[in-house]
Order: sequence, then structure tokens, then C-alpha cells
Amino acid sequence: MELIQVISSRHSVRKFQDKPVAREKINQCLEAARLAPSACNAQPWHFIVIDDPQIKADFCREVFSGVYAISKWAEKAPVLIAAVSDKGNFVSRMGNFIRRTEFYLVDHGIACEHLVLRAWDLGIGSCWIGWLNSDKAARFFHLPDGKKIEHLIALGYPAQEAASHGRKKLEEIVSYNAFK
Repeated sequence: MELIQVISSRHSVRKFQDKPVAREKINQCLEAARLAPSACNAQPWHFIVIDDPQIKADFCREVFSGVYAISKWAEKAPVLIAAVSDKGNFVSRMGNFIRRTEFYLVDHGIACEHLVLRAWDLGIGSCWIGWLNSDKAARFFHLPDGKKIEHLIALGYPAQEAASHGRKKLEEIVSYNAFK
């Protein structure tokens, strides 16, 4: 697919076929994420691929309990990828402090967008999940201090065609040389 076709047709998928995703394809998605740029080249990410059904079920039971139960649908995805953050190297942390911007989160967004676009290019649907109990997720994987699972990405083959979700017109979101 041409890049603009991938971008314009990609959508969030929450219903998946009961079909595994080959690790070769998962690795192609992760390679796209690995190649993403990051502030000060900090590369402040680590990805935990959860494709073992029992581990995934145990993990989902923990992180999608209580107020997070609305995200329980993700347990049916063949693959979950946990995006683990690291606040970056000294230079990028100083930039975070001075600019009051968490650049490592911007970096995560770029890397994970590379991942989901590559997935869609391979015919694999995805959905970002930010509504999870990050404390329980960190305990589940025994993450060291300073590491956090910021979000999950569900991956799998779509079970149905997506409904079209409209987007604002370009004129509604862009102005030149002044804010209008």
C-alpha cells in the first residue's frame, strides 16, 4: 500500500478474528517502532509482547478490573503489546523539565504510530489502549522503579469492516501565520 493509503484507511479495531499473528509479522511492526525518532535519540521505550493466551488472560484480569473493565474486550485480541516507558537520558529529562513537556511520551506516540501503521500495512488491525491499571501492570511484569506501562496496543486480524468515522476538514484544523 502507498503510505497515504495506510494512513487514511487505518482505524481502531476492537473485534478480532480468532487467528494468531505470526511473530515474524509482530517483529516487522516492532522494527518499525524501533526505527522511530526520539528526543536526543533517547529511544525511551521497551515493548513486552503478550501472545501466550494464559499469560494474556492473567494480565487482562489484573489490569482491566474495577473502573478499567471497559477495556476488557482487549483480552480477545490475539496479541497485546505493552509499551513500557523510560524517562530518557539526562539531556532529554532536562528538556522535559525546562519545557514542561514529557518528551518521552511524545517519543512513545511516534514509535507506536509507526508500529500500528506497519501493522495495518500488513493487514493487521490495532487499537491503542490507555485505560488500564498501570500500577497492576507494572507489578505483573515486575518492572523496576521508573518504568511504567503507558499504554497497550491490541493486535489481530479484524473480524469486521469498520464503520467510517469522519474527520474534520483540513480548513478546520489549519491556519497559516496566525491562530484562527
